[in-house]
Amino acid sequence: ALKADSFAAARSGGSPGLLLMDRAYEGDETRALAVELGYIPVVPPKSNRKDPWDYDKELYKQRNQVERLFRRIKRFRRIFTRYDKLDIIFLAFVFFALIVDVLM
Repeated sequence: ALKADSFAAARSGGSPGLLLMDRAYEGDETRALAVELGYIPVVPPKSNRKDPWDYDKELYKQRNQVERLFRRIKRFRRIFTRYDKLDIIFLAFVFFALIVDVLM
């Protein structure tokens, strides 16, 4: 089981990193893979779990902000459909979309 010290170290910028996951991916194999790759999975257990685990509830709530950011930049059709052939051009347009989002 993960300890509270691990959560505190990760939140303060130390390693290991945190991985905010959707509840649909809370399976044992997925969480084990995240731990194996050096991440602390932040995902609530499903309500029917026999052995639920602790997770950072406040940090999990911030996951919604990431989802809303993706929804906002998807209004730029060029990003949504990925017209650009070169990665650098696509990334430049993502930065442009983020700047426009901040200015609005």
